[in-house]
Amino acid sequence: MPDLGNYSTTVISAYVISLIVITCFVIITLVKSNKVKKELQETMHIIQKK
Repeated sequence: MPDLGNYSTTVISAYVISLIVITCFVIITLVKSNKVKKELQETMHIIQKK
């Protein structure tokens, strides 16, 4: 790991916060994707019944 001197805490904190935010975006995207897939399947099922 490179020597960051006095800024090591700030830099590492920024990396951790960035990773947390990116992880949250990925989780939110996956949850929304599953919800939309389910709604689409239900809609297709209703359409096919007609």
